[in-house]
Amino acid sequence: MKFSHPQADIFVPDPAVKPEEALRRVTHLCVGAHQDDIEIMAQSGISDCLDVPAKSFGGVVVTNGAGSPRSGPYASFTDEQMQAVRREEQRSAARLGKYSIQLQLAHPSGDVRRKGHAGVAGDLATIFSSCRPDVVYLHNPADKHDTHIGVLLRSLEAIVALPEGRRPARVLGCEVWRDLDWVPDERKVALDAGRHPDLARSLLAVFDSQVSGGKRYDLGAIGRRSANATFNTSHATDTVAGITWAVDLTPVTRDGGPSILDFTASLVAGLGADVSARLKNWA
Repeated sequence: MKFSHPQADIFVPDPAVKPEEALRRVTHLCVGAHQDDIEIMAQSGISDCLDVPAKSFGGVVVTNGAGSPRSGPYASFTDEQMQAVRREEQRSAARLGKYSIQLQLAHPSGDVRRKGHAGVAGDLATIFSSCRPDVVYLHNPADKHDTHIGVLLRSLEAIVALPEGRRPARVLGCEVWRDLDWVPDERKVALDAGRHPDLARSLLAVFDSQVSGGKRYDLGAIGRRSANATFNTSHATDTVAGITWAVDLTPVTRDGGPSILDFTASLVAGLGADVSARLKNWA
């Protein structure tokens, strides 16, 4: 298995399994922009694969993580040092979560945001053509982080380039840098992220360069999941301990489906219609 960037990292927690086989086994694949994005948005998929022996989780981090904010013990780290630390943190998460495979493609963020970068496109094409996951977790199209949007678009391009019969059965856009609680209820997908709570906390704590470096993702992600579960509905008791919201992007990946622009515009329009109707009902 070859990728375009010389610092790309291929990690299989089980040394007895070759990378090609580890990738083929993947039933739940998450493609995130940065180290720790996977653990923030795909805890539900990690849990699914732990709960069912026949399922396997795979993670892909597209960028090198060089531009992450840093303070405290990491304040003086160079971009090169930070990349090395974050690479090893992501490997540790893969061990803890018992991933089948963890790929880190090591592309600079600018290359990911630029449409048509041959290396990014080729790497994602290799990944999506080498496995047939039941579920793919991506960033959501309303995310406010430009690199997240770049990774989403490049991933969708790679999926749509496959023959329709080889495309993933389900593609979900998950919340990271913008919550999705504003999406109309009928358009939201509730991912049960409340299982394996000790593991969930440990997976986020692995990224010490972020947590100790000034970004408490360990508290924020767990808190958001709990809040989503509690504020899911006003007239029923909670049924799960944590929810990560997602939107179903599968129609965007099908021939004749909506463009990602039209799909996202319909979500925003749906929110406006819902708010207006509720106000008119009681005005």
